[in-house]
Amino acid sequence: MLNGNWGPDVLRIHFTPDDVGRVRIASEPDPMWETIFGVWRLRRPGPELIYGRWRGHAIKASRREDLELLLPLVRGAYYPDFLTPAEGASGLSAAIEAIKSTPITRLRDELEELVRHAGPQPSWMSRLADGDVEMLERLANALQSQYDSTLSPFWGEARAHIDAERSRRARILLDQGVEGLLDSYRPMMRWEPPVLEVEAPFEQTLQLDGRGLLLMPSYLSWGTPDTLRDTTLPPVLVYPIEHDLTLRPGLRPADGASLAALIGRTRTSLLESLGGGRTTSELARRVGVSAASVSQHTAVLREARLIQTSRAGKAVVHTLTPLGRALLGEVS
Repeated sequence: MLNGNWGPDVLRIHFTPDDVGRVRIASEPDPMWETIFGVWRLRRPGPELIYGRWRGHAIKASRREDLELLLPLVRGAYYPDFLTPAEGASGLSAAIEAIKSTPITRLRDELEELVRHAGPQPSWMSRLADGDVEMLERLANALQSQYDSTLSPFWGEARAHIDAERSRRARILLDQGVEGLLDSYRPMMRWEPPVLEVEAPFEQTLQLDGRGLLLMPSYLSWGTPDTLRDTTLPPVLVYPIEHDLTLRPGLRPADGASLAALIGRTRTSLLESLGGGRTTSELARRVGVSAASVSQHTAVLREARLIQTSRAGKAVVHTLTPLGRALLGEVS
């Protein structure tokens, strides 16, 4: 798989007319992708506000013997595709069985690719590449254990976030169709029909050829989307969601005064004025500042992922993200 936290090359996904009609959004977080992202988060923490609570738990809960197997496999811009099989859509048990049944030729090819990108590996990895049954069983047990100890306690929260993301995208799909849906992922992705461009660690072209594309929202992914290195596998694009902090147990949103102290009066007023979405000129009138000032402030808010900006005809429309709503104390 390609770890989207690296760049700056581009993955270009080419759609046929049939592919546009076969775009799907996964209904559940994938347990194996999330487990692998969780191992990655132990190396690269990501934003403390979003991942700090999970990571604090995971550091204490992870078993050393599990990480001794998993960390060497998840250490850079590439990690093997067989770790995240399509069977994960049917649950963790199905994914584990698929990993244990990985053909030897595929194990060898993908682990050789790992060596090319990440350098020398532990001696046990040669046994894994040869399809050693005991090593595959140990890997499967480590993945199961890592999920049980670090992901399972947060699974309800992860599902709530994915449900919120699907609901938001479903509204766009109903209003604007599949092409509008693909265009809604800017700036994370760029839909330039018939090609979807995504920042990636390797320059790559993926021809869908009528297979369609599974868009998979992820709870623990951060940065840019991830995909599989092997273009013959079922096409999937795993992307980071906007985290809605109101979905966390026990969260108390900030009041207006503390929010203004945090981000400033003008930016707080802008957030409070957004409602269901406002153009730059509408915000300028409501807040009483110039359009140029609004543009400067919305750029900062967008960088902080408190708002998102899209174009509707000639107008630029700003809307709150789940994180922005959480800071205002609005529950989706």
